[in-house]
Amino acid sequence: MNSKIKDELTDRLFEAILLLKTTDDCYNFFEDICTISEIKALAQRLEVARMLRNGQTYTEISEKTGASTATISRVNRSLMYGADGYKMVLDRLDEKEK
Repeated sequence: MNSKIKDELTDRLFEAILLLKTTDDCYNFFEDICTISEIKALAQRLEVARMLRNGQTYTEISEKTGASTATISRVNRSLMYGADGYKMVLDRLDEKEK
């Protein structure tokens, strides 16, 4: 766990997210709490992580997602040296799709 972000307010945010039950709940909550650009950026990063994990090149990823090489590099660094959050979520999404 990254102690740099852990605090009472962040705990409360994550507890609130865990209360969301449907995709519509998520759309409603995130549309209120984030800007459209922030939501799109988060979605883009998750897709970049998925594509990196599938072995696609920076060029392929950039062309499909519109992500900059800086964003792709940042996501790649998280995949390699981060807290394994992307891995956990991508594994769970893969399981759900099976």
